Amino acid sequence: MKRLCFLGGLLLLQCTAPSDPATQASRPDRFADVPSLTGRPAYLRSPFLTAGDRVYLVGHQDGQFPDLGWHVTGEMGGLWDHPIKLLDGFVAELTAEGRTVCLTEADTFRNYPFANAHLYRIPEMGLRVERMQFVPDGKEALVVDYTFTNERDTAQAYTFRWTGVSDLRPVWLGERTGMVDSTDRATWDEAGQRWVVQDAGNPWYVVFGSETDPSAHASGEASCAYQPAGRGVSASLRYNLHLPPRATVHVMFTVAGSYRSRQAALATYEDVQTNAAALLEAKRTRYARLAQQSELSIPDKEIQQAFAWLKYSTDWLVREVPEQGRGLSAGLPDYPWWFGVDNAYALKGVLAIGQTDLVYRTIALIHQLSDSANGNGRIVHEVSTNGAVFNPGNVNETPQFASLIWTVYEWTGDRAFLERYYPTVKEGLDWLMTENDRDGNLLPDGFGMMEIHGLNSEMVDVAAYTQRAFADAAAMAQELGEDSLARRYADLAAQLRRKINDDFWVPAFRSYADFIGTTEQARHLIDDALIRADTLHKPWAVDELQATRRALASYPAQQKQGFVLHHNWVVNTPMEMGIADTAKALAALETGHRFVNPYGVFVTGIDRDETAGEDESSFAQHQKVFTYTGAVMTLPTGVQAIAENNYGRPDQALDYLRRMTRSFSFALPGSLYEVSPDFGMMAQAWTIYSFAVPLVQQFFGIRPRAYAQTIRLQPQMPSAWNEARLANVKVGDNALDMQYYRTGGEIELQLHQRQADWSLEVAFPAGKFARWEQDGKVVTPRREGNFDVWVAEGRDVGLRLTE
Repeated sequence: MKRLCFLGGLLLLQCTAPSDPATQASRPDRFADVPSLTGRPAYLRSPFLTAGDRVYLVGHQDGQFPDLGWHVTGEMGGLWDHPIKLLDGFVAELTAEGRTVCLTEADTFRNYPFANAHLYRIPEMGLRVERMQFVPDGKEALVVDYTFTNERDTAQAYTFRWTGVSDLRPVWLGERTGMVDSTDRATWDEAGQRWVVQDAGNPWYVVFGSETDPSAHASGEASCAYQPAGRGVSASLRYNLHLPPRATVHVMFTVAGSYRSRQAALATYEDVQTNAAALLEAKRTRYARLAQQSELSIPDKEIQQAFAWLKYSTDWLVREVPEQGRGLSAGLPDYPWWFGVDNAYALKGVLAIGQTDLVYRTIALIHQLSDSANGNGRIVHEVSTNGAVFNPGNVNETPQFASLIWTVYEWTGDRAFLERYYPTVKEGLDWLMTENDRDGNLLPDGFGMMEIHGLNSEMVDVAAYTQRAFADAAAMAQELGEDSLARRYADLAAQLRRKINDDFWVPAFRSYADFIGTTEQARHLIDDALIRADTLHKPWAVDELQATRRALASYPAQQKQGFVLHHNWVVNTPMEMGIADTAKALAALETGHRFVNPYGVFVTGIDRDETAGEDESSFAQHQKVFTYTGAVMTLPTGVQAIAENNYGRPDQALDYLRRMTRSFSFALPGSLYEVSPDFGMMAQAWTIYSFAVPLVQQFFGIRPRAYAQTIRLQPQMPSAWNEARLANVKVGDNALDMQYYRTGGEIELQLHQRQADWSLEVAFPAGKFARWEQDGKVVTPRREGNFDVWVAEGRDVGLRLTE
């Protein structure tokens, strides 16, 4: 019978069933222009991801599905349909002339934006096999296609067995919502020629089969010695393959699931199996649109490529559970659920790549979960996909959410959106200062971004994000006509700015303090930090901490002041938020540059050693248990890049982007790991913040004011970039294309916007350019503080500026 199949990895066409094969080589590959990346052989035994918004698959690049992950030990891989798991994985084997080969050691792994492939070469059988898979958008299903190519000049016959291994089990924290795992039971559906597996105690189902009827089926048989942990069951399908000389045949499998009913699982199975070609084409088209939004062209092609794939890898993390909502999850494989703080960073980057609907949906989800859990404006930290709240919120998340709301308004001009969330902003800021500022000094107490035991006094990141929140809340209040409250918020922001620059600054270290606390608190933290530094063999850190401890000997136990102990990355948040005094900022940025390695900024500076500046080795190879000790991460590195740009140092910012980019495709082609270069989450949401904000909003200088139908352009390009282009940047109902050229002391900007009645404010440092021309006509910019500003209108604007 005729069926749909893959060709060359990505082309779905009509082709013949395995019993009647035909060569496919003459058919054109319509997907030849789809980008792809090939994995490094050394990382074949590391994770890959096949992503969808309802279902995703995690296994190893060699094609196996080992037990992996730590949140639920060994269970974070496989096929997930949140809030349940469907399969631990699947295995395939071929038998010919008495020899059996398991497809468990792929020679090559290839990643595409919306699919991936494993290539197996089996010379002893004269066979090449390609396994490809993709997850259709909006479907609780996975499509897996095998292409078998006979490389001999004689006909070949094979027996092919495919075994799915179920593990219908609940997500992390399932017990909090009454989700209890039971034993799986497999039933053969003769009419549909497929396996239907149910968790005995729940309406959880997984269905799998092929459009081609198998020659045999069996359950409970071990295949390729694959026996993962769990309460699942194995069920297999057998096929007889007959390949003429140099011929190719395909077998395509559909796996569908439901945590609601058997009927839902079967309906999805039928839908996806019938419409696989159309579903793949729809996904391909959608990803092509992702690529075209905020499309970047710069001299640094490695950064350009990483930025393009970050649009894809961000989409890989979209998680929809209809009972909860749709939103951007934090990272895979161990954080496939939703975080307040991760999205406070990530969604600012998502705005810059034009994914406004994802921003709206994620904020609505976080808001609803926070309101349900807290009801007082406090924003949750971590929520599993069954709705169970693990942490109701650290102190930094509420002010960061407030600033996120204003940022969205700047990009969209959506007044209804602002009016909807402004009451929560006000309520959250009241909770922040009423419940957490015990001594009334405007510095909230409690955990911020650093999850180190004892670091819950007055943290520098909490202070910096609180200051920004009040400044942004003042702008919201002004916009909505609450002038008195706007003045109050602005006054609090001004007071906090002074306190951060006065009370957190530690001249001896040329750095802002990790925290403000009492001498007694600092002594306990020093003791813990000394153990850490000594255990990690960091003698410089031991010496520094011991010197600090000696200095504290004469301090009163309850005296409060700022302390630099850990050199945590959060000491850079006053520069990230642009609230540090310039002289202090420049000194602190130079200090921060000490705590880097070739991939970026250390999370905790005392983990650095004297070889850190040159160490380009794997992080994962040194870890026997999961830990973030010694980690360099994309978020701290991105924060440092943003901080450098805020103080007019684009070359230094570019250096941090280049460091991060060294991790791109290091382990998983097309992705940057959470911990550089190859540890933790293989895809991490907040990385888009670390790239998109420096690139779009700082180098190109796109600073939207959609509520005023204005886009401010304040470019500051690295000195190495004399030509750069950014196209289709979405701002409200407008879209901007920007081309930048620099020749000697002359800069040319070519601007195109969709809406002719919007204003384009072009700003450069005051006095930098003696002559301004628009479309060949000399113009005179106005002086605005430290900037010269020219306001242009119209769809197409050409500016030439000469020193």
